[in-house]
Amino acid sequence: MNTLERFSLQGKTAIVTGAAGLLGRYHCKALAEAGAAVVATDLEQAACESVAHEFGQGALAYAADVTDPVSLRRLVDAVLERTGHIDILVNNAAVNDRFESPSVALERSQFENYPLERWKLSLDVNVTGVFLCSQIIGARMAARGHGSIINIGSTYGLVAPDQSLYRDRHGQQRFYKSAVYPATKGAVLAFSRYLAAYWAPRGVRVNALSPGGVENAQADDFIAEYSRPTPLGRMAVPEDYMGRSSFSPPMPRPI
Repeated sequence: MNTLERFSLQGKTAIVTGAAGLLGRYHCKALAEAGAAVVATDLEQAACESVAHEFGQGALAYAADVTDPVSLRRLVDAVLERTGHIDILVNNAAVNDRFESPSVALERSQFENYPLERWKLSLDVNVTGVFLCSQIIGARMAARGHGSIINIGSTYGLVAPDQSLYRDRHGQQRFYKSAVYPATKGAVLAFSRYLAAYWAPRGVRVNALSPGGVENAQADDFIAEYSRPTPLGRMAVPEDYMGRSSFSPPMPRPI
């Protein structure tokens, strides 16, 4: 068996939550290209079907709410009826907290004013959702004696946000990155360590991926400021998390 064959996912079934999001589609694509039967999961069935359609007849689409145990059990039953097994779970669904109206973003995003209901929503999706999916879907893997769970963390689960990045070119603060996203992603990383140790004897591997900032039509000044201190001199692009990128390394900086 050669190296590429060892990485083949032929015959495996992979569930990706938050499949319709920026990185979710690329997680689905990477798994599909490796041969897995991908189950695209998000809140809206139409969005799931849109993602699944991109990967041909082997991909499945099932809407589910990661915060609802009943919804997740229905998902598991539907997938098992179609494929007979679940081998991979990518816990990607998350709320990346944003204020829709720029007129209130600065005031409401300040820690002193941050709304409790938004804090609770992010905890519910970003932490409880990972817990429930791992508990309900991962338990099936543990019962079979093998499986893989990949939890999507963030660089902000490891380091604090630099609030100066969220200023405009005139130095005015546009908004603050809230405390809830770093808090929830830090929890995801701690939970991943716990579950990796807990389920190792049952043959279930648990790992976490901590993406840096991903370019997604942000303002040019934000992209420039975020990119400046990074070793590669740029933000990430979604293809980076498939193991490849269309970007060339930057030219060496003057000493």
